[in-house]
Amino acid sequence: MKNLTIGLFGFGNVGRGLYDVLERINSQSVTIKTICVRNLAKNRGVEAHFTDNPDDIFEDKDINLIVELIDDADAAYDIVKRALKKRIPVVSGNKKMLAYHIIELIDLQEQYNTPLLYDASACGSIPVIRNLEEYYDNDLLCSVKGILNGSSNFILSKIFNEHMSYGDALRLAQELGFAESNPTLDIDGWDSLFKLIIVTMHAFGVYVTPEEIFTYGISTMNDADIRFTKEKDRRIKLVAHVEKFDDRLIMCVIPQLISRNKYIYGVEDEFNGVVIKGLFYGKQFMFGRGAGGHPTGSAVLSDITACAYNYRYEYKKRNNSVLPAYTKEHTFRVYFRYKTAEQRNLLNFSKVREQYSSDDYNYIVGDVTIANLKAHQEELRHPDCFVAAYPFD
Repeated sequence: MKNLTIGLFGFGNVGRGLYDVLERINSQSVTIKTICVRNLAKNRGVEAHFTDNPDDIFEDKDINLIVELIDDADAAYDIVKRALKKRIPVVSGNKKMLAYHIIELIDLQEQYNTPLLYDASACGSIPVIRNLEEYYDNDLLCSVKGILNGSSNFILSKIFNEHMSYGDALRLAQELGFAESNPTLDIDGWDSLFKLIIVTMHAFGVYVTPEEIFTYGISTMNDADIRFTKEKDRRIKLVAHVEKFDDRLIMCVIPQLISRNKYIYGVEDEFNGVVIKGLFYGKQFMFGRGAGGHPTGSAVLSDITACAYNYRYEYKKRNNSVLPAYTKEHTFRVYFRYKTAEQRNLLNFSKVREQYSSDDYNYIVGDVTIANLKAHQEELRHPDCFVAAYPFD
């Protein structure tokens, strides 16, 4: 194990969490030498060397690991790319940047023989990427699905367990640091989407761009949807889902009406839960905190420690001779609330299983393809609409 001297970019919630974790364990082999931030005038309450000049990190010969924990995807991309080209190992927590640039960054790792690790980007404290790399590196894997966003799960837990309103639950999540002041990334499913793309690369060796995947969140959910779900003895969870069917692969992010017999039914508050299903070993469940500075900072430290042992991802699934082809031609049973006849006709149901109409509440339960959902993704975001997968079991 080699000693690591870190140049850290970003000192927000996760960056500060990492700093606190290192202070707590008093590591002698891992030290943060310089922290690059946007605003030097801000008082951060710690005795550390801050700079606003990236060159102070990149040109420092003592720094042998760069850790990038900023929220700007474009700036994160520039940092990671520059680090790899300078042959400095790098750890990143920016899932949006990875979701858009992972293929290029894989090629750069190979070209410059320099590792990039990002386990902390996908599921907070759950080491899902390394497990997919090391323990599920074969063709027996069938699906990976679960709760990948702790902020939205915290909100849903407060709604279903404590009968809080959506607005109150969101404000509490923001006060506790689980949700941003602009929570769109979390509650509209984009954060889960970026993580799903990363997970899919390691699970199945397939890259699909964010624009191609149906992504839908909980921002238009209302009291009627909550009441319907409770009447069916279920809970709403925002679920990211990738599954292989023979030579085809489906991916989506969608709220689901989860029954009591499912592992993720009981995943509460800011926790994540991931179910990995294999052809012969059945289902395996991973559970852990998915939001918060210290849990995510601890996951970043795990990546840092792996770098100390020269660990790198091998992307084994990409080398398979035949990779599954991404498709949207797969049918889900869904619950769909709407208001107008025009909205009712957005979805082309192949089978209607249940429907209800009144002056103020209309819904359909029926079968629809992911392709149809994707084609009307933006119209479905209207406040008068809400759609959720409604599994049979």
